[in-house]
Amino acid sequence: MILRDGLIPKYAQLVYNGFWFAPERQALQQLIDASQESVTGTARLKLYKGNCIVVGRKSPYSLYSEDIASFEKSGGYEQKDATGFIRLNALRLRIAALLKKRRG
Repeated sequence: MILRDGLIPKYAQLVYNGFWFAPERQALQQLIDASQESVTGTARLKLYKGNCIVVGRKSPYSLYSEDIASFEKSGGYEQKDATGFIRLNALRLRIAALLKKRRG
């Protein structure tokens, strides 16, 4: 989804500029179509005074499982699992700070 959302502005630009039949627009279309193959299901919405609020959703292809995502239940995720992600994501910031300190 993140990749698709990043490509949408380029797709829109190609269409706006009249490149509907261009190979690059067709290649982007194939990528978008492939990324959406398993997108199906239902969404329940609440409409109230100009607002639209999602109150439920389900899909046979959903990757969400309360049993796995819950901190209370014994699923596949534990809070300590986040430590590695945090350290990895912070690595570039630590390196940047180190380089800045060396330069100045």
